[in-house]
Amino acid sequence: MPGTTGALSRRRLLGSAGAAGAAGLVLGAAGGATGYAATRDKAPTALTSVGSSEVMFHGKHQPGITTPLQASGHLIAFDLVPGAGRKEAAALMRRWSAAAQRLMAGEPTAGGAADGTGHDTGIALDAGPSSLTVTFGFGATFFERTGLVGRRPPGLDPLPPFSADHLDTARSNGDLWVQIGADDALVAFHALRAVQKEAASTATVRWQMNGFNRTPGATAKPMTARNLMGQIDGTGNPKPADTDFDQRVFVPSGADEATYEWLAGGSYAVVRRIRMLLDDWEKLPVEHQERVIGRRKADGAPLSGGTETTDMDLDKAGPDGKLLIPDNAHARISSPERNSGAAMLRRPFSYHDGIAADGTPDAGLLFICWQADPLRGFVPVQRKLDRGDALSPFLRHEASGLFAVPGGAAAGEYVGQRLLES
Repeated sequence: MPGTTGALSRRRLLGSAGAAGAAGLVLGAAGGATGYAATRDKAPTALTSVGSSEVMFHGKHQPGITTPLQASGHLIAFDLVPGAGRKEAAALMRRWSAAAQRLMAGEPTAGGAADGTGHDTGIALDAGPSSLTVTFGFGATFFERTGLVGRRPPGLDPLPPFSADHLDTARSNGDLWVQIGADDALVAFHALRAVQKEAASTATVRWQMNGFNRTPGATAKPMTARNLMGQIDGTGNPKPADTDFDQRVFVPSGADEATYEWLAGGSYAVVRRIRMLLDDWEKLPVEHQERVIGRRKADGAPLSGGTETTDMDLDKAGPDGKLLIPDNAHARISSPERNSGAAMLRRPFSYHDGIAADGTPDAGLLFICWQADPLRGFVPVQRKLDRGDALSPFLRHEASGLFAVPGGAAAGEYVGQRLLES
């Protein structure tokens, strides 16, 4: 693979440290430098499973929706520059799609940059695809800027206000939205730079957010991810094996008039930057935290008993006659059983942006949920949570966005082509 015979990669350095054993790890700075010099000319090892994993760009649905959670991510929204319209947007989507296809295959992006540099940044030259995905969406204002208001789907109607909202409009919405995820931080950043460079003459960055998850292989066995509150997060997600999974998550063909057929196979993404008030949360005893959530912290099992995947028994009471899962527990209020079957596919990243002005951690969740219709997915559940969720006092919704995400591009197509060229 190009670039593997040059500077020592992180994989080789870690492999050398493991081979050296504990004695080699206590040598300090001088010993580390000596170790580097002694191993830099050894033959490179093969890519690990993390680096070699590749997600396909072309398909019925865009990547990054049902793809397993990745370790590193970037969310970025753009606004079209003044004067840019449908023609310019189509050219941008063509460039972005071509770049995404190459990046996801682990190939350089040389020659395509719209900023005139005409070269790859080299940030990820020694890495494999690392499960990279690049996903594109359109905000409501995109249709105004491109003269396509008549083809804006009803699912992009504005989200209603919620009492927990403290939204920063500068970090909300946008004409275009890009989600980048990878299992290597440099691979993800490489894709971010490529997307930014390709947009240079057509769109400017409105906001950007950076996130992370646990690295694949970091746990003894595969498990549902934990959030920054230490809670297992995502247990109740719809599963691809569910008979109604596609119905819940993806827009079906022919569901609306032909005006919106460009969205068939696509989805709607609701994006929320949710700050967690960790200092307050961590003062609670674990038993109190579990009652707030409605699940055990250790393994995610419902307080009504069983394992993580056991269905919640919402009517089960303890010896004192009180419900084992409190009536205001987050898991109870957000459950499909309490929301007329409403469900969404949650696929978040955690974030940490240092310390806020009040001296507390500016950290939390980059909440991303996918659904065929946000008015039947996110909105009813959030309304219910807004009325009495025990977790709400520990959360602040600080930014919000809603985007229509077209279906995947077939070979030879670019994302959004059915909208922009019809």
